[in-house]
Amino acid sequence: MSDDHWAIIVHGGAKDIPPSLEQVHRDGCLLALATGQAILEAGGSALDAVEMAVRALEDDPTFNAGYGAVLNARREVELDAAIMDGATLQVGGVAAVKTLRHPISVAASMLPGDPVLLVGDGAECFARENDAELCDPADLVVERSGDPGCDTVGCVALDRHGNVAAGTSTGGLTGCHPGRVGDAPLPGCGLYADNAVGGVSLSGDGESLIRTTLAARLMHSLETLPPGLAIAAALTRLARVGGEAGLIVIDADGRVDWGHNSAQFAVAHASAGRPAQAFVNRAQDAQKDYP
Repeated sequence: MSDDHWAIIVHGGAKDIPPSLEQVHRDGCLLALATGQAILEAGGSALDAVEMAVRALEDDPTFNAGYGAVLNARREVELDAAIMDGATLQVGGVAAVKTLRHPISVAASMLPGDPVLLVGDGAECFARENDAELCDPADLVVERSGDPGCDTVGCVALDRHGNVAAGTSTGGLTGCHPGRVGDAPLPGCGLYADNAVGGVSLSGDGESLIRTTLAARLMHSLETLPPGLAIAAALTRLARVGGEAGLIVIDADGRVDWGHNSAQFAVAHASAGRPAQAFVNRAQDAQKDYP
């Protein structure tokens, strides 16, 4: 792999996106992509690129993560996020948190320590001890018209040093049971990264992704298959339990791919020598010339 090789892909959720909102989803993914891409082009780390790209998605009310979260059955905000370092296999994750402005950054600050996942008050206590940015939960909620807002955002990046990282963040599931945790903060379910294989970030029906440990299955397939075929195999596996999903992948050789069985999946990607592109439907947008 050449020293100038890098790649990054982000997603804004596998879900139904009304035609009137397709372009704002593309634009939001492109903005987040550019944030991470600038870090990689400057020789920065995949971890930093993933964290900052996901922070950008958490800042965009178009997406259900951070600012843009939804309410559970008790009309409360509960956020989940995780990030994984493919060089060390360190993972940091937070779940069912209410006051964290950027859950992905709190997850990233956990990487040097022992805990893999902190939940609720424990995660928020850790955030306060580490001077994380806090907020009023009400400030995270956005009124949406024509968009349920559910689902997850994520990013996978490969830097010039051959290091891979993956991240996820979600604002929860509308009307779900309080305390519900989906796939996003669980390594092997919503994300995984290993320099020897690559990195993945998933979106969709969290319970189905957990039951099939779909990120782990996808990584296993990547050991012998190119990304596109690995994604197809994972979606076949998902069919056993039903559910919808979107998957983004970068393998150890820097090959980027994505796929979904949901109606739409907001995605943007770029790599060294290849300009940024954004999509909301793999089959339809592949025939069009979107930026």
